[in-house]
Amino acid sequence: MTTAPASPTGFFLAFEGGDGAGKSTQVRLLVAVLEAAGREVLVTRQPGGTPLGEALRALVLHGEHVVPRAEALIYAADKAQHVDTVVVPALAAGRVVVTDRYVDSSVAYQGAGRDLGVDDVTRLQRWAVADLVPDLTVVLDVAPEVGRARRVSRVGAGPDRLEAEGDAFHAAVREHFLVLAAADPARYLVVDGALPAEQIHDRVHQRLVAAGVLS
Repeated sequence: MTTAPASPTGFFLAFEGGDGAGKSTQVRLLVAVLEAAGREVLVTRQPGGTPLGEALRALVLHGEHVVPRAEALIYAADKAQHVDTVVVPALAAGRVVVTDRYVDSSVAYQGAGRDLGVDDVTRLQRWAVADLVPDLTVVLDVAPEVGRARRVSRVGAGPDRLEAEGDAFHAAVREHFLVLAAADPARYLVVDGALPAEQIHDRVHQRLVAAGVLS
């Protein structure tokens, strides 16, 4: 289903990709450039981004076992709250909204990875966000073994429930991100997540220049 861009005033950008793809690094690099260019930026994440969302994030990623359908519903609830109370007002105010994960993550992780059915999860998630889609989605593509090596090298807490899944799960997630991007190349940018961070950032920057967000 094709949906109009997010906002006629603001700009909505989502970073997607498997665990360990380097999304947080790219969000940080991009936000620095946007703010230096004088753009008002809202940085957020899913799950999370609201008090309710942060509570749901703790439950679904670090709490007790959650069955797959309940997991998909929790992510949908997070998105509904987040979009209505945070994302839409920021876009209406003309801000650039940069989110670490959005609807595509739920479709890839719960629809493909959990095998709940891509069509069912897509309908649920799109209903939760009232069909709001990003103006641009950047997919950082990494092989499961690369993502796993990066996660192991992190300092801090151990893996969350999704990060702890095996390579077959993460391979299914990766494949579906690429399927989504191939279906709508005008709205997606796929970048090899194994490239140096600055090279990835340059490609994102170029795409935003082409979109008129940066000069």
